Amino acid sequence: MRTDQEMLELILETAKKLQVDAVALSGSRTDSKAQKDKFQDYDVVYVVDNLDNLTSDLAWLDQFGTRIIEQHNILGHRRLYLMLFEDGNRIDLTLCPKEYIKEWVESEADFTVLEDTMGLFTPYSPNPQRYWTSLATEKDFKKVCNEFWWVSAYVVKGICRKQVIYATDHLYGICQQELLKILAWQVASDRGAVDIGKNYKYLFHYLPAKKEKEFYALLDLSSIEKISQSLLATMSLFHREAQDLANEMGFDYDKEVAEKMIKYAKERLGF
Repeated sequence: MRTDQEMLELILETAKKLQVDAVALSGSRTDSKAQKDKFQDYDVVYVVDNLDNLTSDLAWLDQFGTRIIEQHNILGHRRLYLMLFEDGNRIDLTLCPKEYIKEWVESEADFTVLEDTMGLFTPYSPNPQRYWTSLATEKDFKKVCNEFWWVSAYVVKGICRKQVIYATDHLYGICQQELLKILAWQVASDRGAVDIGKNYKYLFHYLPAKKEKEFYALLDLSSIEKISQSLLATMSLFHREAQDLANEMGFDYDKEVAEKMIKYAKERLGF
């Protein structure tokens, strides 16, 4: 596996050959709290003068090495090339026209400039608070509560129909995500705005170990029976944590709806 130094030199050498205007590194490699391991990507942006010149023929990507798999995406005015190499290294390379640097900067929590002789990045600063949570508003709180209890009925329907994927998708993809928002707002109410990381990866750094254990116990969705148990436990935990947050923030919380939905789920699932 090529070393960090070898990869960074390759990234800069390739940029020089392509006459790229500026190069920056972002993602976990610029996050001091991120775990350092061999799975860290090289999230790189090449700031370019003419996007079409580079995208019309992508043979130059071969300079980075032999790929196992790759993916090409369009992000607004940018182009993204995700590449996993045979030696295990991965580069997520963005080509960004120089007139749209701000668009790229605003999409990143942090970045380090590697090359910028023209000073294109000078007017911009990283946005380390991109993944920070802040205090909930009562409007947002009520929206999250309504979404949670409404979607819980979809999970019940999926379980009763033995539709594992449907039920799992709504339970984890929506209901448990709303629960994570409540937990994040609890952290903000206690500590103020903090960095919870992308996909809540730092959230449980700020919460008691008991809450982390309770949440992880919800994630066994391996059968209809496990999904049923997880749903009821998720509803119970959301009900408790939402009430605690409402009391702390002085928000109204509709306990009647919550209790009716819990009863609805138990009756239809045979609990």
